[in-house]
Amino acid sequence: MLKGLDDRKKRILQAVVQDYISSAEPVGSRTLARKYDLGVSSATIRNEMADLEMLGYLEHIHTSSGRIPSSKGYRLYVDSLLPVQPMSEEEKAVINKWYQNKVQQVDQVFQETAKIISRLTRNVSLVLAPQISQAAFRCMQFLPLDDHRVIAVLMTDAGFVENRIMEMPAGAAFEDFQRMAAVINGCLAGHTLGAIQKSSLKQIQGEIGDSGLYESALQLINKALDSQKKERLYLGGTTEMLEQPEFHNVDKVKDLLIMLEKDQLMKDILKAHLGDGLTVSIGQENDYSGIKDCSIITATYHLDGELLGSMAVLGPTRMEYGKTMSLLNYMNQNLTEVIKRLHW
Repeated sequence: MLKGLDDRKKRILQAVVQDYISSAEPVGSRTLARKYDLGVSSATIRNEMADLEMLGYLEHIHTSSGRIPSSKGYRLYVDSLLPVQPMSEEEKAVINKWYQNKVQQVDQVFQETAKIISRLTRNVSLVLAPQISQAAFRCMQFLPLDDHRVIAVLMTDAGFVENRIMEMPAGAAFEDFQRMAAVINGCLAGHTLGAIQKSSLKQIQGEIGDSGLYESALQLINKALDSQKKERLYLGGTTEMLEQPEFHNVDKVKDLLIMLEKDQLMKDILKAHLGDGLTVSIGQENDYSGIKDCSIITATYHLDGELLGSMAVLGPTRMEYGKTMSLLNYMNQNLTEVIKRLHW
């Protein structure tokens, strides 16, 4: 990939990308000579930019004397020329405070994560939450509400919680529900919800004995399965993205807007990168025509070594790659910690 590029060409390409990211305007040789300490004349820079265009790293906007990076140019920039842009302590504090103030339940974690990412990057954010049927049963608990009702809570190892208020069957006491929880936890611990067998449920029914208590517990398990059968996609920032200069012409981004409405398609795009850590897909590298002028930066997140899902930023190829990658790395770590805090 680096064949034909000496250090000077790489410095010039880096300057073109950085200037275009910040200005959204095609970059000319005079601009580079004036703003960047490249140590050569404007004429030399102009010749080098012509070479970079011939090699496919820059593109010429015919209505302008300036040039912009191509997908190939952005790829080289991301892989080899991207300066480290760590998040500031102030930015980290804003995110941490946001989570502390906004998140009380696990499903809120993913909603708020999408909001934070879109707000800080001014692009579309996508967060794919795990399928609960793939999560392992952790425990069931019952909390006394009053003399006739209890609150039933089902928790998985992914931190998801289902709860409901249950009426106590006639003659039952809270101690009966505690005993039932011990039986259920002993039989189901470690089973994925989607793989709970009828034989396990029959064993629970036999050990509980009371059909009314058993039906109450079974309803909660079924509710968890029915309400969370598919991965959930949280999306934010479409308005922020449309404020970017590239997307002012709505007709130009019509295909992209249609894509964002297709929930399963966006899930498929994210799942294509599951397990790959932090990935960057730029412009023409994308498989779908609607995002050929966009880049997607994706990060996967885990809990206790288990893959849970992914988060991503979708925006113009002229996005702030360094800042966005640092943000996703930090959010990745933070998301895991927030889930653990709610989980435990």
